Amino acid sequence: MPITPFHRATRPLVTSLLLGGAALGAQQSLAAEVSIACGPGDATDYCPTLAQQWAEKTGHEVEVVSTPNSATERLSLLQQLLNSQSSDIDVMMIDTVWPGLLAEHLVDLNDYLEDDATEGFFPALINNNTVDERLVAMPWYTNAGLLYYRKDLLDKHGHEVPETWQQLTDTAEAIQAAEREAGNDGFWGYVFQGRAYEGLTCNALEWVASHGGGTIVDAEGQVTIDNPQAAAALDRAASWIGNISPEGVLNYTEEETRGVFQSGEALFLRNWPYVWSLVNSEGSEVAGKVGMAALPHGPDGEPAATLGGWSLAVSRYSETPQLAADLVAYITARPQQKAHAIRKNRNPTIESLYQDPEVLENNPAVTSVHENLLNGVARPASATGDAYARVSNAFFNATHSVLSGEQEGAEAVEQLQSQLERLGRRAW
Repeated sequence: MPITPFHRATRPLVTSLLLGGAALGAQQSLAAEVSIACGPGDATDYCPTLAQQWAEKTGHEVEVVSTPNSATERLSLLQQLLNSQSSDIDVMMIDTVWPGLLAEHLVDLNDYLEDDATEGFFPALINNNTVDERLVAMPWYTNAGLLYYRKDLLDKHGHEVPETWQQLTDTAEAIQAAEREAGNDGFWGYVFQGRAYEGLTCNALEWVASHGGGTIVDAEGQVTIDNPQAAAALDRAASWIGNISPEGVLNYTEEETRGVFQSGEALFLRNWPYVWSLVNSEGSEVAGKVGMAALPHGPDGEPAATLGGWSLAVSRYSETPQLAADLVAYITARPQQKAHAIRKNRNPTIESLYQDPEVLENNPAVTSVHENLLNGVARPASATGDAYARVSNAFFNATHSVLSGEQEGAEAVEQLQSQLERLGRRAW
């Protein structure tokens, strides 16, 4: 079956590479081809470079396929191929929340990799990629939610970096009032992603988990959202709207919040690690004035940062699954992850790289990212499988109803519990 969903025009990086030299004639005659669906093929996509390195190292051929930048479009294309049981793609990049959705189409990498293949990786990421005791993907790079703050304003007004949500609220109220009194009428204490979409699921999961309220659905597939801690977490977030957060936050995604913060109009920001280099770039109003920290926690919980990122998986329909698994192992190995962290500022999935001097010198943001990864919380994608999108949709809509004042937290989580239990009986 031709790879028509990817459109040949979007495949400028498709290439076949062989080790040269007459001495390799016999090796070339045995060479096989492995195809890998990488990212969009732009300057941020390091997958093609590493795939080509693997080809040069092994003498096999590799075909690199560029895919859309939109995760939604990429998922749709991969699903078309996998549902048709096409063998055209051997290795594919998959999002953190896709393992449960795609698991039936992916090989168990435990059958192809060394027994110690997962040693040194963050356990939460390996657990996220394990479905029914099958390792369906290897983590390549990761993200976790972070708290960005104006260190100059905390120093100016004599406040510490908050460790609890109550401290964040109190500090934001105090400094917002002082800045407005000084003439900065448009200044806000805290901005986050409040639109009804996946980003709100990430924020709200952090609020709930950090209050000791669980992870919506636990690892065994039991719905856990209806509890006092979860309700209190949502009510606390609702109290920010119009107080320390603008009404417009109810329609903010990552980039809207970054824009407010980077223009100097907010004290605190919840966002992903990519923001660090942008807020410190030339022309940024807050360059050199920003710090990063772990997200706060509630009175009965610990800090929690929703995990994001990408992994590499092998299709069940691959005609060369062992070679495909070898390619996955090569790209996700420590030396390649180190190069990725240094050259593209991506966050490794191998914990020891967060103490590597070269990584720290070239990518200083990893220090704060590391702390948050240790407190990482996975969205319940593995437990809910192909129902995850509906679970997330129900969760962020219920959360949005609390933020917008339509419901109280207790009512919202009680209704959500019933809705998800009905869904769970049918779908996982």
